[in-house]
Amino acid sequence: MTPGPSVRLRRKQLVVLDYGSGNLRSAQRALERVGADVEVTSDAAAAAAADGLVVPGVGAYEACMTGLRSIGGEKIIADRLAAEHPVLGVCVGMQILFSKGVEFGVQTEGCGQWPGEVTRLDAPVIPHMGWNTVDAAADSVLFKGLDADTRFYFVHSYAAQQWGGHADAKVTWATHHVPFIAAVEDGALSATQFHPEKSGDAGATLLANWVEGL
Repeated sequence: MTPGPSVRLRRKQLVVLDYGSGNLRSAQRALERVGADVEVTSDAAAAAAADGLVVPGVGAYEACMTGLRSIGGEKIIADRLAAEHPVLGVCVGMQILFSKGVEFGVQTEGCGQWPGEVTRLDAPVIPHMGWNTVDAAADSVLFKGLDADTRFYFVHSYAAQQWGGHADAKVTWATHHVPFIAAVEDGALSATQFHPEKSGDAGATLLANWVEGL
């Protein structure tokens, strides 16, 4: 039943997790653009109570994990997922969801929500920076309404390049000389290697799709 004009739907309450990584305010603005109320905080109680939790990330895997651990971020994410409450990782915020990352020969343990490791892309031009298409998973919710030639903004040198997680997860791929995982939808846990908040109308559509499903 469609609500009448006098009915006001509650805006979704989101938290962008602040653990010292960048892109916090741009993520906040992008989510507000699609109609959500957004708080940037490291507070565990606020993160637990939100309709959706966004885990951003830029820079080195090891530095992001150090920052995340400093606020108990691994437990915040794990507790939400145990309760089937939605989480969205972005860029390095996606990478740290895997078991480990390997950068410059240094191996760092990740959150372990998905098996596998994040490694350097074997490509002649690194970082992979700019606009690229993706091969969206069948029946994807995140990419609903977006054409196959839609481009998203990437900036990274490392990525997960194999999927060993749940067989029924929706895994979206992209290619920069070699294939890598561009997005995952796995129950309450979703993530993108690209930056929706820097991807214009395409990114806004993807974020709106995620918020709509909360």
